[in-house]
Amino acid sequence: MYLIAGIGNPGKVYEATRHNAGFMLADRLADVYNLRFANAGPADICEGAICGREVIVVKPQTFMNRSGEPLAALLERRPAPVESIIVAYDDCDLPFGRLRLRSNGSTGGHKGIDSISRCLGSTDFLRLRLGIGRPVSGRMSLADYVLAPFDTAQLHGLDEMLGRGVACIETILTHGIAAAMNRFNPAAGLDNGKTS
Repeated sequence: MYLIAGIGNPGKVYEATRHNAGFMLADRLADVYNLRFANAGPADICEGAICGREVIVVKPQTFMNRSGEPLAALLERRPAPVESIIVAYDDCDLPFGRLRLRSNGSTGGHKGIDSISRCLGSTDFLRLRLGIGRPVSGRMSLADYVLAPFDTAQLHGLDEMLGRGVACIETILTHGIAAAMNRFNPAAGLDNGKTS
């Protein structure tokens, strides 16, 4: 079983913000595979099959900096190896539209990833970073930027990134982490990972 977590902040006020790119990917994945989210206390959860693999898709509802608590609680009820957890989240240190997949590593200062690492007692979960870029220098603080909606010029690129995020997860499930990293990590531009 794979546990796929998209992390973000709950509530309408945050729904379309850059910091919720992880939630957006979880929603796109559920839409593609006709999975329905249901509230299960501190998380919205759906279960089903993706590429023939049993999956649980999770959106923690505890706000970003407490993302790990619902995941740890879920793993108590449904044990799974930490290596089978895929966490999707926004990353302002990646150019907008880029993906970067890693099998472990530091938190990079991301509060959601820090919470998950602490609650799971491990850093060995997969991280799918969704590039949101940074504000143009001097125009907006980073905090305001990540909590603002994607601008109109970014919406097409956002749709493409979410599509490639789904394809990346499909590749992990069917061909493994190394194949997914080789396909989606290169900095070849926004067409990396597209199928021909």
